[in-house]
Amino acid sequence: MLLEVQKHSVHTLVFRSLKRTHDMFVADNAKPVPLDDESHKVKMAVKLRTEYGSVLHMPTLKENMREKGGPATGDPYGHKQYSGNEGEELEYVITGTHPYPPGPGVALTADTKIQRMPSESAAQSLAVSLPPSQSRLDANRTAAGVGEIYRHAGISERSQPPGMSVAMMEAGGTKNSALVPKKAPTMPKPQWHPPWKLYRVISGHLGWVRCIAVEPGNQWFVTGSADRTIKIWDLASGKLKLSLTGHISTVRGVIVSARSPYLFSCGEDKQVKCWDLEYNKVIRHYHGHLSAVYGLDLHPTIDVLVTCSRDSTARIWDVRTKASVHTLSGHTNAVATVKCQAAEPQVVTGSHDTTIRLWDLVAGKTRVTLTNHKKSVRAVILHPRHYTFASGSPDNIKQWKFPDGNFIQNLSGHNAIINTLTVNSDGVLVSGADNGTMHLWDWRTGYNFQRVHAAVQPGSLDSESGIFACVFDQSESRLLTAEADKTIKVYKEDDTATEETHPISWKPEIIKRKRF
Repeated sequence: MLLEVQKHSVHTLVFRSLKRTHDMFVADNAKPVPLDDESHKVKMAVKLRTEYGSVLHMPTLKENMREKGGPATGDPYGHKQYSGNEGEELEYVITGTHPYPPGPGVALTADTKIQRMPSESAAQSLAVSLPPSQSRLDANRTAAGVGEIYRHAGISERSQPPGMSVAMMEAGGTKNSALVPKKAPTMPKPQWHPPWKLYRVISGHLGWVRCIAVEPGNQWFVTGSADRTIKIWDLASGKLKLSLTGHISTVRGVIVSARSPYLFSCGEDKQVKCWDLEYNKVIRHYHGHLSAVYGLDLHPTIDVLVTCSRDSTARIWDVRTKASVHTLSGHTNAVATVKCQAAEPQVVTGSHDTTIRLWDLVAGKTRVTLTNHKKSVRAVILHPRHYTFASGSPDNIKQWKFPDGNFIQNLSGHNAIINTLTVNSDGVLVSGADNGTMHLWDWRTGYNFQRVHAAVQPGSLDSESGIFACVFDQSESRLLTAEADKTIKVYKEDDTATEETHPISWKPEIIKRKRF
């Protein structure tokens, strides 16, 4: 038999539910919830650790300590104050010295005793030198220093105000971040380099000389020109030895192999050629680029040729089989320069899309993309000894560290379109520009120790003053430049110069290392 359920109105049911809820959670609605001492103690301890954990280890002066058990004067509620370090060892309290007599042989009495109180600065310096307590170690474990945050964020070139910098102070074997006045970093004194002087001008090309390379035996060098020819010159005398024809447009790159008797060339006719120098004939063509080929380089240890082109790609070629091993895609504009090295990353490219890419040769993919430049990167050069490289752009010359492309420094002052860079093992970096100026820099410090603007060949316009390529010979005693006035200029060090006759006009300026 079913029992009838008593029916109530909705109003009654809602009221009963409200009353039940009210009775369950609130004993008396007119009174505030009483403060639970234990929960308040936990809450205050958590708050102290969370908000003030990084400074809880700092010592407190005795005169600022409150009486034990007494209410805090600044607490309007009269609550008991709880320390975030309760249950742990006590912090150090800086007080005065122990009482001592005014001189030797004087008895220590209440009338004769002396007690020195520390000054505020002395108390702070003493606080720094105190051994670490457990709370201080905990604070240091949880709070990262500003320097560590910068490092983890990968911010390596962010400049700081010269007057104040974040210094890590040693305190009992631990590190604390503190703002302390620190001397701004200054440029170290650069190494003295003798100035370079022009001693030979070689003419013979009928167009702009666009590229230049010295053969490994240092007997001759080769140039490529807008007159579509490749010319080979005697390095000692500067006389023409041979002319090679075959390109149908401007020759933009030449390089001589150290592993075989081959010369490689590329040009605006999209062609990449391999010349056999025993027969002075083209023996291989490397087909694949869809537009002008702007530069090429040979791998130092394997038979691989790398070319870069206006079609926004760089290509890896097998020298013997002529096969295209990889097409390095990723740049969004013409690739102006390419360099190879035996160590990783084995290929470095600079492009008109303002980026530099470091490539994984095995995978054929980008390892790192450097976006610091604001304008086209037309030149990249690898240091022959250091694991570093430099890139040239109208906004700046920048130095980088391999393998990840970490920024080192800016070399500012060559305000022109930089077409070419070269460096020798002595640390002389040369930048050649479209307006015919050439700047010489100390690689380590970035100091610009010489500026050269050679006169154009007689009969040429001043607007034909431009440097397209430059290179040191194998002995690094001569510097050769390929120029827009159809000449090759040869420079050498001034043997008569000394540090007394040509002193370094250097001031220890504050380094301003900007990211962009």
